[in-house]
Amino acid sequence: MKQASKLLRAAPLLALSALSALALLASQPARAQDAAAGERKAAMCIGCHGIPRYQSSFPEVYKVPLISGQSAKYIAASLAAYQKGDRKHPTMRAIAGSLSEQDMADLAAFYEKHGTSSVKPVADTAPAAPPPDVAALLTKGACASCHGANYNKPIDAAYPKIAGQYADYLYAALRAYGTSGNPNVGRNNAIMSAQVKQFKRSELKAMADYLATLPGDMHTVPLNRFR
Repeated sequence: MKQASKLLRAAPLLALSALSALALLASQPARAQDAAAGERKAAMCIGCHGIPRYQSSFPEVYKVPLISGQSAKYIAASLAAYQKGDRKHPTMRAIAGSLSEQDMADLAAFYEKHGTSSVKPVADTAPAAPPPDVAALLTKGACASCHGANYNKPIDAAYPKIAGQYADYLYAALRAYGTSGNPNVGRNNAIMSAQVKQFKRSELKAMADYLATLPGDMHTVPLNRFR
């Protein structure tokens, strides 16, 4: 209990620990990625991620995340986490379980560039400042220390872009890091789990709501029938 309390009071130290882990990851050889192959493998993805504002209904109700324009390294790591059970979601676990490491690398490469040629780049100008109470929460969580400038330029591609992501998805993801003992909901990540336990659910929601308003690189490329 004493050790857990120290973690909850030391957001900057947690960020430094994350950097050390990333340095180790970066020293490992990267798997070759083939975006063209990823496009051919994406049929199982577009039924949800190719429909604007598509909403899942199990195990919780929220919009599926925007992934076009997300960092390839993060997408591949997320799929691996679903496959290993570090992220609990029955549908995503089943899909990820059918993928090889090469499949994950190819899909990640495809979605990182998906539709970027037709999307206007996000301006580098700073977005509107958050309300003081939300700013205090973001500072307490040291969110920018990993997710970067305007929460759209992570310090390493292993971290997600979160600016402009759907608010209800962000809120569900944050809650999942603080959930244990549920066979269908939960995320096993020591750093994020310690972070979210500092906050009330109302505070997590306030941060998610603000982050969703920010300009970001992520988007949905609709299926032809939805254009």
